[in-house]
Amino acid sequence: MSTINKVTRRYTDINLIFNPHPYTKDILVRKNIDAVKTSIRNLILTKNYERPFHSDIGCQVNNLLFENATPSTISALKRTIQNVIEKYEPRATISKINIIDNIDNNEIGIEIVFFLNNVSDPITVLTQLSRVR
Repeated sequence: MSTINKVTRRYTDINLIFNPHPYTKDILVRKNIDAVKTSIRNLILTKNYERPFHSDIGCQVNNLLFENATPSTISALKRTIQNVIEKYEPRATISKINIIDNIDNNEIGIEIVFFLNNVSDPITVLTQLSRVR
């Protein structure tokens, strides 16, 4: 009888801050859950045509940020976030997207609950978007 080893996949991405390791001087990496969380946050905050040679990567969150807060706007925000994550982040499976609008302070909170493909516990990413000026 043979035993099957359960292989868990590890995910790594480079840290976009580009801080060097204090001893090896190599660029630090983000691993597993932190790597996917950072990737999701970057996808949401990226506008179309912002990445050279990848103009299709982007989310319409900034365009919808200052629309009137109606149920259709909230639905459009959820849909555009879900589409960009499903298309460009295959490591995550979305469970739920919550939009928390704070109209008085011109802010929108985005809570994304997802499952990593090799982890059974749900993972949450929180992002707060607010007006700069």
